[in-house]
This record gives sequence, structure tokens and C-alpha cells, in this order.
Amino acid sequence: SHVTAADLFSHRSGLPDHAGDLLEDLGYDREYILSHLRYEPLAPFRASYAYTNFGLTAAAQAVADEKGVPWEKLAEDVLYEPAGMDATSSRFEDFEKATDRAWGHVKEGGAWKPEFVRDPDAQSPAGGVSSTARDMSAWLRLQLASGELDGERIIDAEALERTHWPEAVSSPPRAPAARTGFYGLGWNVSYDDAGRLRLSHTGAFAQGAHTNVTMLPGEELGIVVLTNGSPVGVADAVALDFFDLAETGKVSRDWIPLVDAVYRQQEEAGRSDTDYARPPADAAPAKDADAYTGTYTSDYYGRAEVVAAADGTLTLRLGPEPQAYRLAPYEGDVFSFETRGENAVGRTGVTFAADGKSFTVEYLDGEGLGTFSRSASGSR
Repeated sequence: SHVTAADLFSHRSGLPDHAGDLLEDLGYDREYILSHLRYEPLAPFRASYAYTNFGLTAAAQAVADEKGVPWEKLAEDVLYEPAGMDATSSRFEDFEKATDRAWGHVKEGGAWKPEFVRDPDAQSPAGGVSSTARDMSAWLRLQLASGELDGERIIDAEALERTHWPEAVSSPPRAPAARTGFYGLGWNVSYDDAGRLRLSHTGAFAQGAHTNVTMLPGEELGIVVLTNGSPVGVADAVALDFFDLAETGKVSRDWIPLVDAVYRQQEEAGRSDTDYARPPADAAPAKDADAYTGTYTSDYYGRAEVVAAADGTLTLRLGPEPQAYRLAPYEGDVFSFETRGENAVGRTGVTFAADGKSFTVEYLDGEGLGTFSRSASGSR
């Protein structure tokens, strides 16, 4: 009843970091995810910052609902077509059927490979746009010219300027001489040594995309960097090099190791402290398989099923079109499986309650939502 589109676009709604992303990994659609954000625990409203793709998507969807058209068509009607961005779309199917497209690549064994095809339609407003360098340059010119393109008014100047204002503190200063980081309506907002407004944003998918856009609106200068590889710092480093050269004529430092270290830190943050690949030598044995099998439910994650093969091997099925995960014994009532998807964190634990009435999936439990309880029809 109180949250606004601006609250959601500036990530100050109180939703936790990346709320809803794990539901997307399990295969749930936008409608399901947005309707289940209400189960997330909230931080103080408008007094905290946490980046949420589905918070922003909720705002965009609300605007589209008010206009009575799908978000994908609204973006096309209001921006892409008027700006002549004919190769840009918010629909995965348009990217998929394009004759000249760049599939995402991940690094495996020292080589880059197109291992995954990610359909981002569920969070299309936040991370589902496909485009070209030419179209993105038109969008950049539109931003730098206060909503005009080739002399034609596309976006209201005051409305566009409003998106460039700082709305939330995204990174408090960690030292007396450090600067505060801000977030606007879809932008990282900062000010350089000369006090000039600097807008930037990075897009990063672990399954094979890394982009950066950075602008100095006062200088009418900007750059868009598009790569089809998982984030290793390159897209950000290119933009940082560009602005170093524009301002001083030389690159101030080797940016790649610095930026890549940030991505590696983020990648490791969700990993378990337990090495499930190495069960204790004196591990207690698991119970018989039928002690664990059955149907379970979670208000947030929906239905789950634990099934046993003839040899007693357990498989966990999660999601609307169940994804199967083989459960490997670790110790007693604790098992593990290898996670998959954009937010995979390696091997994670599954702990069954001693009474057999529930189990908790470690990597789904960051906000205390990862427990599944036996449904009435799933009793043994």
C-alpha cells in the first residue's frame, strides 16, 4: 500500500538482496515469483538498500498493468520503436530467432564454451533485453541528450533527469576519506573528483553475459560495453580505461584484477562452509530410503518430492517442471547435491529433520525460507 515504482527501481523497498532469483532458477515464471515476494523478510522500508531484479520487475510490471499492455510491448512502443532500435527486444524469443546472435560463454578448464542458453523472460524488465552495439549507441545518445535523438523528442527531459538523481545510499563510506555510493532509478550514481555526475551500471550473468554502461552526462560522453562471457572484469575495465584516457590521456591502473576480484568474492559468498564432497570418516549412516521419500511443500518454493530408486538412491525434485537433483549421503540425515542455474553455489546441504517431517535446503535458506514440510498426502 506504500511502496512506489521509485522505491523498487532504487532498491529501497526492504526486499532482501536478489529476492526471487532462486525461484527463477527453479523454473518459476514472473507471475509466480512476484506473487511470492510477500514471503520474503523485509529490512527497514526506505532505510536500506539491496539490489533486487524482481523488485525492479515488480515496478515495471505494475506500470505495464496500469497501461494495459505487456511490459515487453510497452518497452517497444515507448522506447525501442521511436528511437529506431529495431534490433532490440525484451522478449527472449526474438533473441533466439535472430540470425546473428551471440550466445553466452562460460570458462571451463581454461577455455570459453557456450554451455548454457538462459531465458531471462521472468525478469525481463531487469535483465532480459537483447540488443546490438548500434542500437545501444542510439540509447546512449538519447540519455546524453536529455531524451532527444536526432532532434526528435523521445522521452520527457524532466522525467529522464529524475532517473539520474541519487535515491538511496547503496554503499556507505568505509573510511573517513571514502565516498558514499548512491543508487538512482536504475543507475549507480556517483560524482567524480571534479564533482561531475557519473552514471553507471553493470549487467552480469554467470551463465555468460557481462555488460557495462557508464556516462558523464555533463560532458555528453558515454560508453556501452557488451560481452558474451561470464563476468571476469573485462566489460567494467574497458569502461574504466575509456574514462581514464578521456580525462588524463592514460590508463591509471590495471583495472581487470581489481574488478575481477569483486566478482570472485561475490561468487564465493554463497558457497557452503562444509565440504560435502568429503563426508566424515566416521559418518553416521543414513536411515532407510523410505524414511525420507514423499511429497513436501514450502509456501515460497512450492512443491518438492523425494523419490528413491530401486538401489535406494534418493533424488530431490524441485520446481514447477521438476528439476531432478541426486542426493549424496554426507552424514546421518544430511545429504548434498550439486546446484545448477544462474545462482549455483556448488554443492549444498539437505538436512532432514529427525522426525522425518521436513527438510531444509541450505542454499535456499538464506532468508529462512528453505524448509519444506511433508504434505498430508506425502506422509509415509
